[in-house]
Amino acid sequence: MACSKIFSGDLPELTNEIIQHLRKDFSTLYSCILVNRLWCRLAIPLLWEDPFCIPTQNYSYIEIYLSYLKEDDKEKFNEYGIINNLLPSNTLLFNYPSLIKYLKTTRICFSVETWVGTLMNDNPEKLKKLVCRSLFEIFLENEGNLHSFEFIMLTDNHFAYFNDTIELILQNSIFTYNIKHLTLQINIRNNAMIIIPLLKFLYSNCSSISSIVFDFHITNDNNRSLIEKCLLQIIISQHNLKRISFGYHTKNLYNPFLSLKNSNCSNTLNTIIFNGINFKNIITILQEVFDQLNVLESIHILYCDSLNSDFVQQIIKVTKPFKLRSLFMGEILHIESLQFLLQKCGDYLENFEILDFGYIGEIYKEQRRQLLKLIMKYCTKIRYFFSDKFDDINIYQLIENIGQTITYITVILGIRNDCDELLSSIVLRNLGQVLPTKLEYLSLTLSFNISDFEIFLRNFQNTFIKKLLIRNMAKDDDKIILSYIKEYIMKKKRVKYLAFSEYCSNDYTNRELFFSDDEVSEFKLHNVIVQKSSVLCISDINDII
Repeated sequence: MACSKIFSGDLPELTNEIIQHLRKDFSTLYSCILVNRLWCRLAIPLLWEDPFCIPTQNYSYIEIYLSYLKEDDKEKFNEYGIINNLLPSNTLLFNYPSLIKYLKTTRICFSVETWVGTLMNDNPEKLKKLVCRSLFEIFLENEGNLHSFEFIMLTDNHFAYFNDTIELILQNSIFTYNIKHLTLQINIRNNAMIIIPLLKFLYSNCSSISSIVFDFHITNDNNRSLIEKCLLQIIISQHNLKRISFGYHTKNLYNPFLSLKNSNCSNTLNTIIFNGINFKNIITILQEVFDQLNVLESIHILYCDSLNSDFVQQIIKVTKPFKLRSLFMGEILHIESLQFLLQKCGDYLENFEILDFGYIGEIYKEQRRQLLKLIMKYCTKIRYFFSDKFDDINIYQLIENIGQTITYITVILGIRNDCDELLSSIVLRNLGQVLPTKLEYLSLTLSFNISDFEIFLRNFQNTFIKKLLIRNMAKDDDKIILSYIKEYIMKKKRVKYLAFSEYCSNDYTNRELFFSDDEVSEFKLHNVIVQKSSVLCISDINDII
């Protein structure tokens, strides 16, 4: 009875709550549109809050947006023969541009480039610039109100496409007034004067930001101090800042980081992410700042430099708990110092990643072994683990000892030489034996040997994996392992989502199971959903954090 009321629309609040849980399940949301008017009215805003992020080969939403152009503006497109194909805006059921909540400039750029590429091959740059500017005009004129704004300008194309949009944003404060999540990732050469007005606009008009990502690559020292002052002002102007991330291009963090101490956010900031930065310039103020952050619950250190004894000594002196949740390392220095660090904060560590970045030799291998032993000893709550070397028995002991806590595992090995094939064999023969009964995510990129793969599948029969990615880095195209996947995974329903691909080095092709309709349908009959690797893959640590 309750179910029929939900479908009929008699319980709109409950129906809305259910559909909200489908926010990123785009195929289901499309189906919801067809149920009835209420379901359509509830699902449409979720599909149009960020259409640029929806994985699709169809970019017709750009044409729908352009339908909202004023007649005078439409004339600018006449030479491209586009406007004649657009729908009249008065025939559209919703004001789609007003529903926009998330904007990431690189996604817009990619979508526009792809769409324009389907229309013309010769000299499309002028059209791309026109479309990008027109989209922003449409969002502003239809009173769009952003929740998240990721302004990313890294290449000359990005500056070419979005220079004009900065002027549009400055003319309309309502568009960005309520943003909660701000990302500024900008490569500044000699164009600081283009960016400075935007930064000043943000700290003068946006005071409710809860999450900030800073990543500035500044090649001209004359602009550095001016940019730094603007970043400092953005931090100081916020009254509810909960999360901040400093990116690896932001060289001088001294003043922006120090501003956390005395800003409005000392009682609101709960997460700090250091992504590839060098602690050298802020080591002397680490204790000073951390001791003044009263509600800090989550610290993430991702491939940072200067994790030396001076850094550790500062952290040890911090009087408050240092809740280090993520530690990603590419260089192992000062094992004794790392031991003191893990003694202080190992109980909080949840995400651990170690890459060799080309380091070789017995000394490095020994340091690696010691670090893994320290992780096993002091860190019992690891839930995400990634390594590009699974040749150390300590790794398997670590996974086995942590047990049910670990939920995300990624293994990536290439096909550079016979040694990698040997490592792949080691992984397949050992990993299946130590997996917990449930995993959220397992990603294997290996050079599979059929017999080893079967051993792995037999060993992990007591494990259920929500998302499983398998990429076979096959040297030859005759390594067909799909039949084993069907027998041990599909028929026994060991996973919910599956991505499977095979890379053949002979012809440099990558074959995705997702594009085989008959195979996908067969898996679906067994309640296994096949997806593209790019969709299922966790490519951003923020998806974990």
